[in-house]
Amino acid sequence: MQLFYNSEINENTTQFSFSKEESKHIVKVLRKQVGDTMHITNGKGWLFTAEITLAGLKNCMAIVVSKIHRTKSKYDLHLAVAPTKMNDRYEWFLEKATEIGVTSITPIICDHSERKVIKVERFEKILQSAMKQSLQCYLPKLNDAIAYKDFIKTKFDGDRFIAHCEETQKQSLKDQIVANRNISLLIGPEGDFSAKEIELAIQNNFIPVSLGETRLRTETAAIVACHSVAFVNES
Repeated sequence: MQLFYNSEINENTTQFSFSKEESKHIVKVLRKQVGDTMHITNGKGWLFTAEITLAGLKNCMAIVVSKIHRTKSKYDLHLAVAPTKMNDRYEWFLEKATEIGVTSITPIICDHSERKVIKVERFEKILQSAMKQSLQCYLPKLNDAIAYKDFIKTKFDGDRFIAHCEETQKQSLKDQIVANRNISLLIGPEGDFSAKEIELAIQNNFIPVSLGETRLRTETAAIVACHSVAFVNES
């Protein structure tokens, strides 16, 4: 099955048009014709089966012939991850975390952050592409970048953890994960969280955790954490 994404359709939609760019791809590249069926999601759990009624290079139209709403997972995973110095590494993280099943992502700007500006539009496209590739119907939410000190003071639903590399007392993340519970997890930049940031997290009820015995890159740590949560919830 090939999955398409359209944020504007909902359970009440009966007919819709694809954008000019998508229309060209559907008709010229995929060679879809009138009468062919397609699968579309709006990223909010709905999966639509549609039939093409007009196969134009600039305007491809379709009618909805069936729809189902897929059940959301019983837990939410919120990853707050500092942007990496090399942008492509963060993009890799976004792609893989989406495939595994992250719910929301917040870029956090930390004391040791070398990158403080993110490309929101590009990141959104990566999330959409990964969702379609992995045949999921829920698009992860990409939050605005925020300063660590501001983020840490926001309200959190569920368990909260901070993964860092300091030689202090930490729990193993895999031993702390409880199935079907919401989780917020902090991952720092290449230079790790500062001692002040770690202490601030602890003061705000974040549990310090370890992701293993080896020192991981930011993007690798985020994927290891994401997979650990998904694995526990699949057991």
